[in-house]
Amino acid sequence: MTATIEELPAASSPRRGITLRPAVREALWGFVFIGPWIIGLLLFTAGPMIASFVMSLTNFDLLHPDSTRFIGIENYTRMASDPTIAASLLATIKFALIAIPVTMGASLGFAMLLNHPRLAFKGPLRALVYMPVMIPLVASTLVWIGFLNTETGWLNQILGALGLPQPDWINSETWIYPALSMIGLWAIGNFMIINIAGLQSVPTELYEAARMDGAGAWTSFRRITIPLMSPVLLYNFVIILIGTFQYFTQAYTLTNGKGDPNNATLFVNLVLYREGFVFNHMGYAAAIAWLLFVIVLVLTLVLFGFARKRVYYAGGER
Repeated sequence: MTATIEELPAASSPRRGITLRPAVREALWGFVFIGPWIIGLLLFTAGPMIASFVMSLTNFDLLHPDSTRFIGIENYTRMASDPTIAASLLATIKFALIAIPVTMGASLGFAMLLNHPRLAFKGPLRALVYMPVMIPLVASTLVWIGFLNTETGWLNQILGALGLPQPDWINSETWIYPALSMIGLWAIGNFMIINIAGLQSVPTELYEAARMDGAGAWTSFRRITIPLMSPVLLYNFVIILIGTFQYFTQAYTLTNGKGDPNNATLFVNLVLYREGFVFNHMGYAAAIAWLLFVIVLVLTLVLFGFARKRVYYAGGER
């Protein structure tokens, strides 16, 4: 028997899903893709920073964690009267005044040399300059200790053969900063590669026009290369500045953490390490870490403010 119309089941109306606007959908997918980075930022960067700040307000001791108590800003007021902190800041600034210009100049010089159009074997030469970056810092520092040795080091033997003075590179307060700067030149490959990329982004027709106007190499470098590479140079400057104030491994390996000669290598990071992991004053070490963070942050902001009208961005305001 055929069913009547009334007996037939009613056709179910199709269910309509949630419809999102394309912009909202793209934003959600964006959050999905950057989600792992956000989680990593919260767990491994923001979380430890907050924990270290809380720790800096306590007298936390690694050997006696049960006796931890809140002491407020006592660690920070202690730093103001601690002569070791003042000596370490002075040593760090002295080293920065030598190391930063040397690193900036050497990396730019190598980049210009290895980017020269008439230079042969550019690829292998760039690889040779970059390769030391892959060597662990401790191993390379041990090699440099032997190279700079006063009695048996190759550098002093070369200087002696040329009739030049043979400094006591490692044990002299006068020569320790140039020695550390030379060790730092061992790993300028990263900055060299970045500078090469910046040089290759400068339009070659600008150099041709400058030559037609009678400009020499120095004028072209000063009027074309430096202004158009200013964003790259600013980036390198900031990274080198941060790395200099975080200087630790080479100084620790060179002096076994003692800060010799006469506390000349007692940098801020070395004091932080000694307070936290030698004397077990982890709360005080956390306060030193925040002092270092604030100093680097202020210097970076000042640098960006100073460079705001001196850095050229293509398509943007000067």
